[in-house]
Amino acid sequence: MTSTGYAAQQASSGAPLVSVIVPLGPGETGLGRLAADLLLLPPGNEILLVCCPATMALRSQLSLPPSLSQRQRLRWLDAPTGRASQLNAGARAACGQHLWFVHADSGLTPWVIDQLLASIRDHSDSLHFFRLAFYSDGSGPMAINASGANWRSGWLGVPFGDQGFCLSAALFQRIGGYDEQAAYGEDHLLVWQVRRAGIALNFCPAVISTSARKYRNNGWGALTLRYQWMWLKQALPQAWALLVGR
Repeated sequence: MTSTGYAAQQASSGAPLVSVIVPLGPGETGLGRLAADLLLLPPGNEILLVCCPATMALRSQLSLPPSLSQRQRLRWLDAPTGRASQLNAGARAACGQHLWFVHADSGLTPWVIDQLLASIRDHSDSLHFFRLAFYSDGSGPMAINASGANWRSGWLGVPFGDQGFCLSAALFQRIGGYDEQAAYGEDHLLVWQVRRAGIALNFCPAVISTSARKYRNNGWGALTLRYQWMWLKQALPQAWALLVGR
């Protein structure tokens, strides 16, 4: 989407084209490189930083580029602990036409932003997400994990939230938002909600990077096996329900 096209679409509705929703959960200490990367967005969008009780102190401690609040509408929100609760709170408060859920330890590039705007223009009624890569802050062969995530997304149609989900506010409301009762995998379950609603998935070729520190802290093999077991355990009943039309 050109800057002219972006401005026209934004002006026609009087609302930001994109609301970026970033949950700050327990253990989050800041935005890392994401704070600077959000400057890549065209001016006039909206950024919502959603805190839980454990991260409310970040409001006064977090150092954000002054130009970020000058270019974008920057707001802080409070929500109960739980990523689903925080994401839903951000969605309810958002003014943008499209909601972009981004993890605090993610890294963006100009290619990601260009792909996002093009996808919104060309496939406005889809769930958009990106290819995944890991930073070098983990342990073990993380390239295998990234390849597995991208294969699962492309061939099975099951992306995860660290791939930067984006969809229109209208579609998000239609599917009912994130499941706040889920013990884990609220992002994974959202994908199944999207598929049951007949909403298309749009796999963007640009790459979002994310931290691999959990693999360093918990061991690459143990955490990889645990994550595979958890998502398959959650996916099988969802796939069956979709197959039989429930």
